Amino acid sequence: MATLLFRKPRPESATSPPRAAIIDIGSNSIRLVVYQGPARLPATLFNEKVMAGLGRGLAETGQLAPEALELAIEALERFAALCREMEVESLRTVATAAVRDAGNGQVLLDAAARIGLPVEVLSGEQEATAAGMGVLSAIPDADGIVGDLGGGSLELVRVKKGEIRDRVSFPLGVLRIAALRAKGKGTIDRRVAKLVEQAGWSGKGKGLPLYLVGGSWRSLARLDMNLRHYPLPIIQQYAMSPATIGRLVRSVSHSGKGTLKAVPGISSQRAPMLNDAAALLAALLRHLKSDRTIVSSFGLREGLLYEALDAETRRQDPLIVATREEGRRLGRFPEHGDLLDRWISPLFQDAPTMERLRRAACLLADVGWHANPEFRAERGVEIALHGNWVAVDGRGRALIAQALWTSLGGGTGTPEPLNVLAPALDLKRAAQWGLAMRLGQRLSGGVAGPLERSKLGEDGSALTLHLAPGDIALYGEAVQKRHAALAAICDRTPLLTS
Repeated sequence: MATLLFRKPRPESATSPPRAAIIDIGSNSIRLVVYQGPARLPATLFNEKVMAGLGRGLAETGQLAPEALELAIEALERFAALCREMEVESLRTVATAAVRDAGNGQVLLDAAARIGLPVEVLSGEQEATAAGMGVLSAIPDADGIVGDLGGGSLELVRVKKGEIRDRVSFPLGVLRIAALRAKGKGTIDRRVAKLVEQAGWSGKGKGLPLYLVGGSWRSLARLDMNLRHYPLPIIQQYAMSPATIGRLVRSVSHSGKGTLKAVPGISSQRAPMLNDAAALLAALLRHLKSDRTIVSSFGLREGLLYEALDAETRRQDPLIVATREEGRRLGRFPEHGDLLDRWISPLFQDAPTMERLRRAACLLADVGWHANPEFRAERGVEIALHGNWVAVDGRGRALIAQALWTSLGGGTGTPEPLNVLAPALDLKRAAQWGLAMRLGQRLSGGVAGPLERSKLGEDGSALTLHLAPGDIALYGEAVQKRHAALAAICDRTPLLTS
């Protein structure tokens, strides 16, 4: 899939990374997202959608409605103008099921071309592949089935070990479900059962999660978070069981549109579709036999970016890439986070999953530097919990937050809501990381030299800080106190050697 060069590249002297954008013409919405930053996980600079509803009525008429076409063309004109103003260097415009299936889809394609936006019409297979790639971009170790629910179609993709294994596209978009429901009770379930069986996917999700992609299913998760009073307003990797989905089906069917619209994160356009989205999801879980759902905030657009990367870049850990970039942007010394992690690591025999969380915390160790000194610990928690991270769940965010809270002076206690998101034993470990980080930062002043010349260690009874003979003067009162605090939480005696 080629990338369209939208404008002349900026001069080589430009210091900021280039900006890329994707316009996604879906059956329900049209969205522009502008990205800038590291190739593995660029930050979102701008995100806007227009609920054009191109797929509404398509199943009955086979045509894009005139009013939907008009709204879509207006959106494309605005998005093209915004990309010019934002100096986007590469822009890719794609269309999915509604334009692909409509008898008059060419009308929209011709209008887009006149605006200066050549459109790639993705096949069902390409759409499925991009959705699967999007989930792998955000959850590299994903092993299960990706379900991408759009307005006009549903794509299923088997992902495992970083690869797409199989894929299929069904005409089961959320805008088509109402017509099925109108045919009587059980019609949705029978239709799903037939399509899944004919495609050879019956029971294919047994023992595996179903990764949820698409605005309607994400809104269902928002509803469950609201009903559960879940303390973290982050949708990425939020998990729900089939029993939870069953309760949501009943809850949505008994909730008025006004009630649903009042739930944070559910738009007025999405609310009327939740009943159909919930019924479809319940039927799909039944026939795939998936044992849980996991929400992905990444989908087709992120998958298109991920597909374009070389294999080496794809292998980069997105959590580490993102936290390193945030540490570089907000910290004082760019090299400090990686060095700090290497310096404290001899104290901790952590499992690989914990090692990467500790490393992420170290990369963020300096993010509170510019905050008011009285609120640096709170700033660290806020960044850890609410940062735009992927490849990390609520527990992982809580452990990073605990480490930052402790390292930035909040103490070894646990602020809310971390105790709801992670076990006490794990939080204690994260507090130990935090005190080790705090010691390293005070000893070194945040620069590399003292850390490179010193070493931490422990032998079961003493927690040793070894300094070069010329660095003994660095072991002042503040450093001694932090050394003692770290030794105490690790049940060791502080020992200085040179």
